[in-house]
Amino acid sequence: MAEKTTRDDPFGLVGKVAIVTGGGAINDGIGNGRAAAILLARAGARVLVVDLERERAEGTVEMIANEGGTAAAFVADVADEQQAKAMVAAALTRFGRLDCLDNNVGIGGRGSVVDMAPENWRRVMQVNVDSMFLVSRHAIPAMKETAGGGAIVNVSSISALRPRGLTAYSTSKGAVIALTRAMAVDHGPDGIRVNCVAPGPVYTPMVYSRQMTAAGREARRKASVLGLEGTGWDIGRAVRFLLSAEARYITGQTLVVDGGATLVGPARAPE
Repeated sequence: MAEKTTRDDPFGLVGKVAIVTGGGAINDGIGNGRAAAILLARAGARVLVVDLERERAEGTVEMIANEGGTAAAFVADVADEQQAKAMVAAALTRFGRLDCLDNNVGIGGRGSVVDMAPENWRRVMQVNVDSMFLVSRHAIPAMKETAGGGAIVNVSSISALRPRGLTAYSTSKGAVIALTRAMAVDHGPDGIRVNCVAPGPVYTPMVYSRQMTAAGREARRKASVLGLEGTGWDIGRAVRFLLSAEARYITGQTLVVDGGATLVGPARAPE
């Protein structure tokens, strides 16, 4: 990543190329990935928006295009290595280089080790951890070859720091933090920074599609010591910062973005 920024390029992202996995969202909703993709494009990056659903990825691309940004959609299940590899190849074919990666894909999973079926446990690990391994396995060589370095953000969760009845999910997100630290050590000599964002109880399409009650939503807001409701934009801004030249001396870190919920919050998130 560039070490200098200018008034016209405050994040050092103009001309850079970023992949955002899980970059789509339901209808016009703003999830963590969509917010990151839009904010990266606003900062001057060209963005490959990746999602399992073409319509959702194209929705993000349309939002970026409407603001004058540059983006393209790609459909992939990034828990499949061949699709992850094809995704990186598509970014290089379309944009000629790769500088940034936002590993944003994840699914939930409730229940204890006694309650949860082994196949469900394996699926959570496959989507939440294996996908980041597989995508990074192909993205890192591309960053080294085409950009001489780069930056990666892996999205974890405060559930990794404060388990709350989501054992498989918490375990997978804890693995993401450990993976981040290991990757930072392994690839720092390559000029690649690797950091992690741990979102708190933000209100995103994934949340409201589960028909959360008004009382549940208010309880989540009150879980913040700031009394604020977090949104996908809050996570997107953290991702953009860590991928930017402003974070050039930061690697291997986990940035908690939760309004202080982990300081005082309940043991289990309200519904």
